[in-house]
Amino acid sequence: MNRDILRIAIPNIISNVTVPLMGIASTFIAGRACGGEGTLAIGALSIGVTIFNFIYWNCSFIRMGTSGLTAQAYGAEHHREYSLMLWRSIIVALGVGILAFSLQYPIGEFSLWFMDTGSEESRNMIADYFYTRIWAVPAGILLFAFNGWLTGMQNAVVPMSVAILVNVLHIGCSYIFSIVGSMGLEGIALASVVAQWSGVLVMIAIILLRYSKRLVKVTLKEVMDMDSMRRFFSINGDIIVRTFCLVAVYTFFTKASADTGDANILAVNTILLQLFTLFSYMNDGFAYAAEALTGRFIGAHDGASLRRCIKLCLIWCFAVSFIFIGVYIGWWRDIFTLLVNPEQGDSAVLLSVAEEYIGWIIAIPLAAAMPFVMDGIMVGATRSRIMRNSMIWSSVCYFAILYGLGWLIGNNALWMAFTMYMFLRGVFQYFMSDRLRDIYREAER
Repeated sequence: MNRDILRIAIPNIISNVTVPLMGIASTFIAGRACGGEGTLAIGALSIGVTIFNFIYWNCSFIRMGTSGLTAQAYGAEHHREYSLMLWRSIIVALGVGILAFSLQYPIGEFSLWFMDTGSEESRNMIADYFYTRIWAVPAGILLFAFNGWLTGMQNAVVPMSVAILVNVLHIGCSYIFSIVGSMGLEGIALASVVAQWSGVLVMIAIILLRYSKRLVKVTLKEVMDMDSMRRFFSINGDIIVRTFCLVAVYTFFTKASADTGDANILAVNTILLQLFTLFSYMNDGFAYAAEALTGRFIGAHDGASLRRCIKLCLIWCFAVSFIFIGVYIGWWRDIFTLLVNPEQGDSAVLLSVAEEYIGWIIAIPLAAAMPFVMDGIMVGATRSRIMRNSMIWSSVCYFAILYGLGWLIGNNALWMAFTMYMFLRGVFQYFMSDRLRDIYREAER
């Protein structure tokens, strides 16, 4: 069982790690491709990436909705059903991708207005980046569908390999287009288009080569079966609400940091949140393992294996949490210093401010160990309503603490709210599923 968990978790952890590496490389290239406007370009790139993260984040329901249903079909050895799930996810992804592309002008203009930097030059840079990279959106959403389907099929190696390929292509093409071709930010955006569409082509080729003998021929009528599509969209609808709450929490975290009016607190909160992100990359891998294996064992009606799987996934997540707590206690200053420019005059001030709040970062890995695995379990069991409701109530608690105590304890209220939000997500899901008994009963039918 541990081998099965690690077989899925480790490739996903590696895939996660390539994302910040690509971001660092893109920032490096942007700063050098635009000469004397390097600082302006880095800021414009950051805003442009934020806009696309918002689009992609809100489309992640396609991956999660596909993964659980596919895993259950795989566990039950229903070849026709997981073949149908592949086509359904592709159709939905294409529909959402084409819709986003066709609405590029209103999305782009609203984003430029909302993220107004006050600089016409910066606005033009962001616009060039946005209207070039928008051509990659249908491909990026299609990759969500393929990754969800492959995760459900217990295959984490192919998504990892394609993710590495896409990110390496992105870095290489960014250098060629932006620095050699002197295209600036537009070159980085074009690199994303080339890399993501290349990823789609490679993914299609791999699926045809590896799964053509296992896939069953299906008709369009079967793919568009109303009952099956209704279930698919019901699950995805719950996940969309859940994702909206997630985006709201992170958006208001940044807003609350900025509303303090203290640039040092904003900078420190941003850096400390990156430390939490490092931890989340690790535990996310075990969440993927939990969703793939939970769906598989429910489909196979193997309750004993499901219990062992959930128990071991929780043990792994808590083990990772304790490792990160130890790392943060012993070396948080060294890690923090790496994320701050040593030539920056106020770096000592930032370190001093960080000391006031580092206790929250040490506590969060323990508070957040459970929700990652619980998310994976609920995705695999297709209990999207529990995910939705737990996220709504956790978000309500987050905002209640943030605005109820903010006037009294300042920035500590923000970190308390965020820590409790993470902790309560796992607790609510545990009790809303009757302490996981509902999930076990589903596998034991």
